[in-house]
Amino acid sequence: MSQEMVISVAEKGVLTVLIVSGPLLIIALVVGLLISIFQATTQIQEQTLAFVPKIVAVLLGIIFFGAWMLSHVLSYTSDIFSNLTRFIG
Repeated sequence: MSQEMVISVAEKGVLTVLIVSGPLLIIALVVGLLISIFQATTQIQEQTLAFVPKIVAVLLGIIFFGAWMLSHVLSYTSDIFSNLTRFIG
């Protein structure tokens, strides 16, 4: 296995992680921002208030984006296994 192949697989892995985790991170960011704005306007300074809505929003995001995320991960995995069989045999 050449250095170029290792770098290519690592690059695709990092890109896959960013693509798969991106929507959930954006959802958590938006919900956290909305909760922060709500806390600032109502002057409620409870630190734990943001956790439950973020968890619920991320779980709903997993339900909504789960199949799409799984297809990306499975595509990357099949690419790795196809390249692995090419270099072993």
